[in-house]
Amino acid sequence: MPADWATLISEELDADQFLQLEKNISAAYEKFNELIQPAPENVFRALRETSVEQVKVVLLGQDPYQTPGLAQGLAFSIPAAIKPGWRSFPSSLRNISKAIALDGYSGLQHGDLSHWAKQGVLLLNASLTVQLEIAGSHAQLGWQELTDCLLYRLALKKPGLIWLLWGSHAQKKKALIEQASYSTTPTRNPSILTASHPSGLSVYRTTEPFLLKGDKGSCRHFQQVNDLLEKQGESVITWS
Repeated sequence: MPADWATLISEELDADQFLQLEKNISAAYEKFNELIQPAPENVFRALRETSVEQVKVVLLGQDPYQTPGLAQGLAFSIPAAIKPGWRSFPSSLRNISKAIALDGYSGLQHGDLSHWAKQGVLLLNASLTVQLEIAGSHAQLGWQELTDCLLYRLALKKPGLIWLLWGSHAQKKKALIEQASYSTTPTRNPSILTASHPSGLSVYRTTEPFLLKGDKGSCRHFQQVNDLLEKQGESVITWS
């Protein structure tokens, strides 16, 4: 873990549960090797690409991709070599690209979102590893507690952050974020934008759809984020 993030949770980092997490993940890599994704050097890539001081926006995912060749340590992101027209290009990224275009920007030319991370968008999954083809396979190994701790401490330190919570799993973190934000600035509401998860058909099927039926509109999150950043005097995100 990068030093700045380790410092952020230094009070908790030596707790028994996180020492056990380290043992659990080491054992998984030793037993299953390349079946565990992402590669070991990319487990903390999201924290490496976006420092604590850089974070302006937090986009929460659930698991790394379970399909071989996709996970790279950044939520929703895949290698640039995989193009939008390919069968292996995830539906979530197709729908994210549609939403970006509907907000008035150019759609994605590829699925590598590291250019977002470099601009201050923390692309963090709730679990930082997974076994190929088995969704949620590492959810009980201790990652949830670690990432919840990171989110809580980050919200305490930076109450002005913008949070993108897509899907029911990410939205379960709303209370945690609000608790931390209100304890720092009780009179200020945190900027939390919620919508359905962008994958598959679930994108349309909630009271807060990520995309409108027929792709005639979107949740407008990409434009809203930039509007909020402008009001805060921050540089906007280049989404394309």
